Amino acid sequence: MLYSRYFIPTIKETPSDAEVISHQLMLRAGMIRKLASGIYNYLPLGLRSIRKFESIVREEMNKADAIEMLMPSVQPAELWQESGRWAFYGKELLRFKDRKEAEFCMGPTHEEVITDMVRREIKSYRQMPINFYQIQTKFRDEIRPRFGLMRGREFIMKDAYSFDADSSAADLSYSKMFNAYMRIFERCGLNFRAVEADTGSIGGSSSHEFMVLADSGEDAIVSCSECRYAANVEKAESPLFTVSCDTNSKVMQKVSTPEMKTIAEVAAFLNVSSDTTIKTLIYASDKGELAMALLRGDHELNELKLKNHLGWDEIEMATEEQIFACTGSPVGFLGPNGLKKDIPVIADRVVQGMSNVVLGANEKDHHYTNANPGRDFEVTGFIDIRTVAAGDACPRCESGKLEMWRGIEVGHVFKLGTKYSSALNATYLDANGREQIIFMGCYGIGIGRTVAAAIEQNHDENGIIFPVALAPFHCSVVAINTKDSGVMAAAEEIYFCLEKLGIEVLFDDRDERPGVKFKDNDLIGIPIRIVVGSKGLAEGKVEVKIRTTGEVLSLSLDEVAATVKRLIDAELVHPE
Repeated sequence: MLYSRYFIPTIKETPSDAEVISHQLMLRAGMIRKLASGIYNYLPLGLRSIRKFESIVREEMNKADAIEMLMPSVQPAELWQESGRWAFYGKELLRFKDRKEAEFCMGPTHEEVITDMVRREIKSYRQMPINFYQIQTKFRDEIRPRFGLMRGREFIMKDAYSFDADSSAADLSYSKMFNAYMRIFERCGLNFRAVEADTGSIGGSSSHEFMVLADSGEDAIVSCSECRYAANVEKAESPLFTVSCDTNSKVMQKVSTPEMKTIAEVAAFLNVSSDTTIKTLIYASDKGELAMALLRGDHELNELKLKNHLGWDEIEMATEEQIFACTGSPVGFLGPNGLKKDIPVIADRVVQGMSNVVLGANEKDHHYTNANPGRDFEVTGFIDIRTVAAGDACPRCESGKLEMWRGIEVGHVFKLGTKYSSALNATYLDANGREQIIFMGCYGIGIGRTVAAAIEQNHDENGIIFPVALAPFHCSVVAINTKDSGVMAAAEEIYFCLEKLGIEVLFDDRDERPGVKFKDNDLIGIPIRIVVGSKGLAEGKVEVKIRTTGEVLSLSLDEVAATVKRLIDAELVHPE
């Protein structure tokens, strides 16, 4: 491809509305342009990278026996009402009516549509297992779209849906997709983790997120320093450890703690360590239910764990009015004793092993000292409701410690079970002729989001450093002084030779200064730059620069093609 005939509208200055590196660089590199809030045009260079990733995804999906199809973006409300998600999904679901006043939505996902198709077409256990996938545009009406392709409203997604006769067969399908996802992101040359995650609004029994590690990631994740355990912080299991405490039980006493509301204030006032105090929090559901959470004073509550244990759809801190009605106390002096309402009191597992602790007395300006669980206060249950921290012991192995990372979610796999097949009555006849519910799994990958995440992980002050697998072109040939016929002839010879070897080459034939060409090539992330100039040609040499390392090779004309092909092949993970 000749640079002069292609369309790469690079920008020197960083756009003011671009907050993260990938958004800044994709705009500057001429890969995308904004049409409306959260909606982008994919320009030729950006589309090339997206198609590269789609090709990898298709190869691995096909190898895993998934079958490609395409479903409509526009979906009828009836299906969503049948599954129960029409009201539950919220304002992110873009709803509209046609000329006949029938209600529709723009699909943010396709569980309902694919389940409807399968219930019409799959009738026997002999037709399963089967897995359908598509690569298609989705729409989610985000309240605050931001970060370019990282959190847009319209986006390209690969979604797959497996259908099995029973739970054990569904587990095999899930494992197959999990392994396919591992291969996909390995082939892209990305540093990533597959982490245990919450199922969220999709539902199901369990799930894994695939996280590209990057400092700009929105998600906090943990992984073990020794074993393969990794989880989203929201999902990460807190290890149960022995609490160092005073084993001599003392008499509980009420003490005055004037205006001492925080754990730090109370601990300092009573001259005790914060890890000998109990933090008391009260939460409310979207239906007005209340629950109390107790955990060690220096620990943080994991709201998702508490919400899932209680079986609530939504969770938020209780209001001051709700708290006072429940405890008779203002915030800052809360405790489990003398409650005005009978509500669940859920304590973290660590609390069970504590003794002689400080906790609120449910009375303004007062706390208890030397309180002991079971003797001085009762709890409904002891469960893991703590947020893990760096350095915690791994909950899976004996020797590892948890390490904290920031991650960008690029893929998510779910064991759905029968959530949608039951709601939409997707059944089959088993070997005995009995009707059974189909077991499902679903598997998503953000296409544009993965390309953006690759940029977040791979860039420097000069621009993008694309992994070879995702680069719009494998290499560039930069002709210095295009008016020199010898330079152009040599550059063209290298260009055509590389193309014959199946290498994607951008031939920078523009009549521009060398500095401009070099800056543009670095900005758009070309992995290998081949510079042909009159000075080097006088010595029979050309310069080859590797973008990732900055290494510069001086090669003869005869060496260039074979060397560049070897460098590119070394970076590509080829499918088996």
